[in-house]
Amino acid sequence: MNSSIVGKFAENAVNFLFNHFQGGFNAFSAGLGAVVKLLEQGLGAIPFAAMLIALVALAVWRRGIVFAVFVGAALLLIDYMGLWPQTVSTLALVVAATCFSLIIGVPLGIWGARNKRVELVLRSLLDFMQTMPAFVYLIPAVILFGLGRVPAVIATVVFAMPPVVRLTTLGIRQVREELLEAGRSFGSTDAQLLWKIQLPNAMPSIMAGVNQTIMMSLSMVVIASMIGAGGLGEYVLSGIQRLDIGIGFEGGLGVVLLAIVLDRLTETFGVKSKKRARPIAKTEKSAANGTAQT
Repeated sequence: MNSSIVGKFAENAVNFLFNHFQGGFNAFSAGLGAVVKLLEQGLGAIPFAAMLIALVALAVWRRGIVFAVFVGAALLLIDYMGLWPQTVSTLALVVAATCFSLIIGVPLGIWGARNKRVELVLRSLLDFMQTMPAFVYLIPAVILFGLGRVPAVIATVVFAMPPVVRLTTLGIRQVREELLEAGRSFGSTDAQLLWKIQLPNAMPSIMAGVNQTIMMSLSMVVIASMIGAGGLGEYVLSGIQRLDIGIGFEGGLGVVLLAIVLDRLTETFGVKSKKRARPIAKTEKSAANGTAQT
């Protein structure tokens, strides 16, 4: 089956990048690979017992004793199945992809919220990123960066970044105009409005974007394992290739338990941020009323 002109254009574009910028891609791949490896080694160096205590304590602080019991049981079950090293590898991949998604996505969301033309371009680009099948991202990623965790992280970032961009833009645009007017009345610059009013009040929406980015990163685990990402996805893939129901189920259960723990914990940060944002809004509103009376 031969590709059409559109397919040939995409193929030529990727080949052009590979032929003319291979050195740059190799350097970037080496740097990103070192970061991911360092992160994985750092998480792997933490004893299981210490990680268990830390996550259970975090669960008690954020959600209470019931969820903490679930977290403890989930981690013990993962360790009992012998999947803790794979879980750490998957967690490192998710953390790396989420961090890069935030580093790129939050500034893009802020830019889109402040410029309608940029927001229009971003909306089209994000629609393309979200609707394109995830398997398609793997082809140019492997060509440009080879096999391993680096192309897996890059493909995951492309797939998982849209929610944080969209929700950052939405959160900033939903900040009430009277709060901005109060800030301007006190002589705040655009940067001060952004950091002291817009971002604090948009934090619940941004944290919801972070939560969705983490979940979408986890959904790429199995797909990324096809290009050497390792972790729980490789365990699931092995079960599929061997038609081994037990291995596939254990790997899938590990992904599900990790997803639930991360989802519930990150979800609470958005709720807490919302509670903190309300006093800020009330303070700004009071300042606006005082200015009006003056």
